[in-house]
Amino acid sequence: MTTIQLTVAGIEVEIVRKDIRNLHLSVLPPLGQVRVAAPRLMPQEAIRAFAISKLTWIRRQRARMLAQERESPHEYRDRESHFVWGRRYLLKRVEQNAAPEVELQRGKLVLRVRPGTDTQRCHQVLAAWYRTRVRDELPELLAKWEAVIDVRVRRVIVLRMKTRWGGCNPQSGIIRLNTELARKPIECLEYILVHEMVHLLEPTHNPRFVALMDRFLPTWRVLRERLNRLPVRREDWGY
Repeated sequence: MTTIQLTVAGIEVEIVRKDIRNLHLSVLPPLGQVRVAAPRLMPQEAIRAFAISKLTWIRRQRARMLAQERESPHEYRDRESHFVWGRRYLLKRVEQNAAPEVELQRGKLVLRVRPGTDTQRCHQVLAAWYRTRVRDELPELLAKWEAVIDVRVRRVIVLRMKTRWGGCNPQSGIIRLNTELARKPIECLEYILVHEMVHLLEPTHNPRFVALMDRFLPTWRVLRERLNRLPVRREDWGY
């Protein structure tokens, strides 16, 4: 797999060349990164022409993503908002001379760290806790969907990903999931897992892939929209 960068009408486009037959265009959350997966031998000008032909759709998708409400950078102070499975909790920071830990209480996300712990370390502690939340949900979801889709996942890796919610290597049977999915409603984790598992049957986002998603998870479009929307409703508070 090789990657190059093109600029099309002032928009940076990442071109990823793969062993595929057709072009595939993605606009990735949260900031609207544009990516085109292209056959290895396709001329660059043909790829550029394809991107130009999709400019209206690209701009619409980027505008939608950039207009979404964003959370402020976390400073890990008391009463700061954090999301767990789509619900909002207020942070309660507790400093103690003991190993760091995270705990959910009624309406609160309790972060216990050593005195003087800096922001980066707090982020690492919470990210590790989110990673565990995702991993804890996987055995039941995998058992359910391996039976439905009739595929076998060799391994699932949960890690921090900057521009994607998940990924799949159909040849190895390995799926990657973003740690940040623990902040979203659990149905969104299920949607991404199903999405990547369907790639074990169809590696590209062609009409067959869409038909398979419609067959296995008819609500996937609704879940995709919910995944890329920050929950801010009062009923989303964690009580």
